[in-house]
Amino acid sequence: MNTLLEVRNVSKAYKQVQAVNKVTFSIGSGESVGLVGESGSGKSTIARLILALDQADDGEIVLLGHPLNELKEKQLRNLRKHVQVIFQDPHSSLNPKLPIWKSIIEPLENFPEVTPEFLKDIRHSSRLMMERLIDMVGLSKRVLDCYPHELSGGQKQRVAIARGFSLQPSLLICDEPTASLDVSVQAQILNLLKEMQQTLGVAYLFISHDLPSVHYISNRILVMKQGCLVDQFDVKDMFSVERHPYTRQLVSSAMSLEY
Repeated sequence: MNTLLEVRNVSKAYKQVQAVNKVTFSIGSGESVGLVGESGSGKSTIARLILALDQADDGEIVLLGHPLNELKEKQLRNLRKHVQVIFQDPHSSLNPKLPIWKSIIEPLENFPEVTPEFLKDIRHSSRLMMERLIDMVGLSKRVLDCYPHELSGGQKQRVAIARGFSLQPSLLICDEPTASLDVSVQAQILNLLKEMQQTLGVAYLFISHDLPSVHYISNRILVMKQGCLVDQFDVKDMFSVERHPYTRQLVSSAMSLEY
């Protein structure tokens, strides 16, 4: 498995608050890595640093062999087509003034040089591409002409997923993608994400405070506490006695909630 992303000894502080402290991990091509921890543990800061929305104070982030801190804006923009993101709140991630079709097609219009394998035969037609993308996430073509306020939370998150996959990125960051949804809808979205990853081979960084969701979607799990990466392990080893005490605490809490 080729290394897609390397986070090397990365630190980030905001107004003297250490959000991330000397974090190191990697993600391989096609791998699904879960990042779990309580609110304020630094998970979303890691996402912002990988997306180059913020710059690390120390350390290095290397994406597809390119150190982000060495890239100029034009180079960064070119690299961003390989990394897409799905946010927690699908409503705020969609422009309320635009019909759904405009939100879905935007990445493909911004990067006309990109031709995803699954859209190669219809790259000439924006409408056909939108229809295929909306069908891939299990929505009717009628949704394309709706506005965000006309859709349910689950439907809007499916739209966000269609947009996230539209460029067939190498890495998709899922930042609490089910946190704002009803429990029954959460399961549907998790199943959709798992199916699409298996079909398209995109790598995931799946960020959540919900350990069962992370366990379901991931091959490997990273555990953060107060800005530090305190544990990382293959999913099969989650119940091992070698786990960090904080990991065991999260596992215990998740099991008590389920029962």
